[in-house]
Amino acid sequence: MICAEDTRVTNRLIDKYNIKNKMLSLFSYNETRRIPQIIKNLLNGANVALVSDAGTPTISDPGHRLVTECLRQNINIIPIPGASSILAALVASGLPTNRFLFEGFLPRKKGRQKKLLHLSEEPGTIILFESAVRIQKTLEDVVKIMGNRYIVISRELTKKYEEFIRGFAHEIRLKLDSRKLKGEIVLLIAGKKFKISDQNKEVI
Repeated sequence: MICAEDTRVTNRLIDKYNIKNKMLSLFSYNETRRIPQIIKNLLNGANVALVSDAGTPTISDPGHRLVTECLRQNINIIPIPGASSILAALVASGLPTNRFLFEGFLPRKKGRQKKLLHLSEEPGTIILFESAVRIQKTLEDVVKIMGNRYIVISRELTKKYEEFIRGFAHEIRLKLDSRKLKGEIVLLIAGKKFKISDQNKEVI
């Protein structure tokens, strides 16, 4: 059985490779009723694959509740390494990789500024997910609360229109006034102790 975040998306992949396994949707709104059904199949000897639309299951994607229930039932979990936008963005960013903090999505409203204020003290590279429609607002908040930090916007990783935008938050924010970004975005923010030489201050 294949448990998919969105069966329509996963169907496009498995159809290409002529895979005929039974498929079941698993996402945040149906986890409560789906998990007992999946556990029953596992206890009866079935193998179950958990896949995301993109990225890695349980990392800002469905699956954590299923994994914890499997462990409670002494069901073995076998991780299969695959694409991770977090690490892909980090290794190509040019920012330090020896210490980093992944925070997922910022709160949309309540607690947003408090979260950024807390993150402003982090010495390592900060990694966030952000939507294209909110990226400019996020950069405004970064400048206001954290200062004009060096940042990297990683967009549409591993896809046709993959792009990296590197530079300082305020300058990139101004450039985005004349351009509308699309797609999935990973935002990396330099940690508190990060230093960059003057000759590298232009946006790349």
